[in-house]
Amino acid sequence: MGVHQNKQSKARVRQRRAMDKLTAPNLVECPQCHKLKAQHQVCPSCGHYKGKEVITVNE
Repeated sequence: MGVHQNKQSKARVRQRRAMDKLTAPNLVECPQCHKLKAQHQVCPSCGHYKGKEVITVNE
């Protein structure tokens, strides 16, 4: 069983764990159908990207 050579301080452990937090995805409104979608992605509800229909969506 491994044994620590030196104890890590609470500050060092918390600094390392500060990057482990989860962030909510950044959603924007689609200019065509006005539903929320991820940035720089094709809208899953209407299939438009940058004002053009890229994919056909069957509803």
